[in-house]
Amino acid sequence: MFTLGIDLGGTNIAVGVVNEKYEIVGRGKVKTNADRPAEEIIADMAKACFLALENAGLTLDDVDFIGIGAPGSIDPVNGYVLYTNNIPFVNMPLVDTLKSYLGKDIKCYIENDANAAAFGEYLAGAGKGTNDFVIVTLGTGVGCGVVIGGKLFTGTNYAGTEAGHTVIIYNGEDCTCGRKGCWEAYASATALINQTKKAMLENKDSKMWDMVSGDIEKVNGLTAFDGMRNGDATAKTVVDNYINYVACGVTNLVNVFQPDVLSIGGGVSHEGDNILVPIREFVVRERYSKNVEKQTEINAAKLGNDAGIIGAACLYKNY
Repeated sequence: MFTLGIDLGGTNIAVGVVNEKYEIVGRGKVKTNADRPAEEIIADMAKACFLALENAGLTLDDVDFIGIGAPGSIDPVNGYVLYTNNIPFVNMPLVDTLKSYLGKDIKCYIENDANAAAFGEYLAGAGKGTNDFVIVTLGTGVGCGVVIGGKLFTGTNYAGTEAGHTVIIYNGEDCTCGRKGCWEAYASATALINQTKKAMLENKDSKMWDMVSGDIEKVNGLTAFDGMRNGDATAKTVVDNYINYVACGVTNLVNVFQPDVLSIGGGVSHEGDNILVPIREFVVRERYSKNVEKQTEINAAKLGNDAGIIGAACLYKNY
């Protein structure tokens, strides 16, 4: 059996043909060019599907299901993207429109992209073999996906698990969602970059200035970690504070869901034990379930960008 998984991103539309072993056997990719009309974007989603099939040596007749991971608020029952701020989709019947461009009435599922990626990690990555699984993605924002009893948890309005917009510091930093003190405002890669820049401006003798050739706009999510490895005290303070912010939110999720496994993904997760070890130590100190024998395993996500493709391709397993 083969399925198609579509990962609709703000930059690229990535499609994979996935087999029953959760292997991607054919790929297709086109630019999203998100500032153009929605119909053109969906037409290129179909184009990427055909590219992936061609790469796999298959046709659409060989495909049993299609799954779409799309950003924003999703209505999976009716196949709509209700709203996404990065792509011009408002109350867009994405599933039916895609089928019209594919020229075939094939069974198609749709889910939020973070949820699709969580499902992919649950089936074939860091959460494989678990019953209850949570993934946190540290990127431009803080994404979160939750699988309970083998099924995605999305809430009554399909908009649940927005853990990035739970407050960890009351009346704290402004968040893009309009609240103050959200976890995302402290634990995202964007927040880490801002924290690094602020620390550098307050410490002109930091080695991080040499690392970016004196141009603060060259600071990225790895600058503080690289500075810490170079023995810079300012960088170490930034990293320590950032990890504590991440661990605070992780502990909240452990206390709420008590999952078998909680995985951390996104670019920062590539730091491995540099971030995982102190997070685990923080959670051990702070978790409510101190006296319970079975505890949540905290690890790094494994599938990278393929999680969204594999999860989308396997959404039929969620229904």
